[in-house]
Amino acid sequence: MSAVVLFDGDCNVCDWSVQFIMKHDRAGYFHFASLQGEIGHKMRSTFEVPPMIDSVLLIEQDKLYTKSDAALRICRSLDGPVKFLSLLLIVPRPIRNLAYDSFARNRFHWFGKKQACKLPTPEERRRLLD
Repeated sequence: MSAVVLFDGDCNVCDWSVQFIMKHDRAGYFHFASLQGEIGHKMRSTFEVPPMIDSVLLIEQDKLYTKSDAALRICRSLDGPVKFLSLLLIVPRPIRNLAYDSFARNRFHWFGKKQACKLPTPEERRRLLD
């Protein structure tokens, strides 16, 4: 069984996050699709995701997670100390999502948009759905 992470393909932070997840997911549990790609569009339609959502999305066991729920559930399945970030799931969702939304609103201002795409390695390519 695997999970799918849908991410903003134009976002530097999102790209870095995908690279980080791949590096710390030695079991290969996560696969990835950009929100802008064909598979991303199909999955968004299947789960009735609003078109202007500003969030990483996690699809796990046929359930959709967004914002801080998605990010922290991803952390829970990774190798290493980052796994302990999932303990933040005990913080009430409105508080977590307030911080998440603030970061999401400012990510392009702080980190910019991708100007070019890194060519994935063969291992990375196997985990990219589109």
